[in-house]
Amino acid sequence: MPNEVRLAFAHPSERADAMSETLPEGDPLDRISLRDHTVDVEIGAFQAERGVTQRICFNVVVEVRPLTGPIDDDVDRILSYDRVTEAIAAELAVERLALLETLAERVAERILLEPQAVRAFVRIEKLDRGPGALGVEIVRTRAEEAAGELVAEGTPQPELVYLSNAAITSPHLKGWLDQLEKLGRPLILCVGAADAPAPQVPHKMAQRRIDLLAIEQNAWVLASKDDRCVVVETRTELDWAMKNGQTCVWAPSKIVLDAVDTPSAQPRDAVALAAWFAASFDAQEMLVVGADMPADSSVPLRVMDVEQAQL
Repeated sequence: MPNEVRLAFAHPSERADAMSETLPEGDPLDRISLRDHTVDVEIGAFQAERGVTQRICFNVVVEVRPLTGPIDDDVDRILSYDRVTEAIAAELAVERLALLETLAERVAERILLEPQAVRAFVRIEKLDRGPGALGVEIVRTRAEEAAGELVAEGTPQPELVYLSNAAITSPHLKGWLDQLEKLGRPLILCVGAADAPAPQVPHKMAQRRIDLLAIEQNAWVLASKDDRCVVVETRTELDWAMKNGQTCVWAPSKIVLDAVDTPSAQPRDAVALAAWFAASFDAQEMLVVGADMPADSSVPLRVMDVEQAQL
């Protein structure tokens, strides 16, 4: 037991030593490590952690397959330390996260995409949230990540559609959804706020949240029109829905507020906000039903009048 306690608080490299594995051929795995890599990050589930950065410390050990043949002092033949720090930077750039556990999972997953990587030990600690360091440590193997990678590769490009309030109440709505389903691509529907005005307050951030919630209320109105429509608010839900052919209605609050690259479009310019969201999927275009085109759009828009019965 004392040894287990010591390992629990030791550097991941010691844990890697204790859990050392060999390849089927009997050769031991090599290891590279990153120690005490500290980054200022906005992260956390509490309101007090929003809008501020805090120091996050990363300690990572990667077990790798030994090289066959001479290295010849060639950096292209090894798993570079830069790949580890780049994996961290890339995941931090995707979106604002609430949990260290999520960040650790994503960093490990990205590292294990490297051909040489076999197993990753990832420890992440918050240095400014208490008298000591608060953190999480995970161990992930390449076999666990490979299945997820194969599923992700099979996910087709989604079809993004913005529906105006007139489109939501149109008798053609069911027919449009039928036609869109026949395209064979995951379908994500976006809406704006209802016609009734939302409450107005002088506080800018509070007003932004109110306007986003007004859009989400209308998302539920759309979902009530057709049982195929499911309201989703997180990337995880969207990824699962796209892989399983579910028709989604985007509830924007979480993704907008957690975005690292904050959208310039305001919730009241709902088409432009939906276009920003479409661009995050590298969409080729977004279909807009019954609404005017914004002055600026992140993706090409195709506009259709509500009175048209065919897409």
